[in-house]
Amino acid sequence: MRRIQTDRNIVMYVLLNIITCGIYGYYFIYKLAEDVNIMCKDDGQSTAGLGMFILLSFITCGFYAYYWYYQIGNRLQANAPKYGISIPESGTTILLWCVVGMIVCGLGQYVAMHLIIKNTNAMATAYNMANGL
Repeated sequence: MRRIQTDRNIVMYVLLNIITCGIYGYYFIYKLAEDVNIMCKDDGQSTAGLGMFILLSFITCGFYAYYWYYQIGNRLQANAPKYGISIPESGTTILLWCVVGMIVCGLGQYVAMHLIIKNTNAMATAYNMANGL
């Protein structure tokens, strides 16, 4: 059992993505999937890692990425009560920000990522406390 990172933020996500020409985004997906799988290990589901994310996103012309974000949102919301917290945003909220946000110069993607980061941080804090980490 290891401590899950609780200090992710959207500003650093955007800055590091710009500095690394998008490479950090893939590292972020890798770590996020790993952490969500640890926090939600007893729910019988598994969040696909970076390799599947890239492959399936390529095959589906990017549509799988939206499904992945949707799945993360739902999984965090479903597992939050296990740690005594409530996450109001579901996968549908994340998906709507992604899709509708495309109309507004793609800004919805950043709102969706902010919600994912916020919810992951909240769950990670509760997970760490519940496990004495």
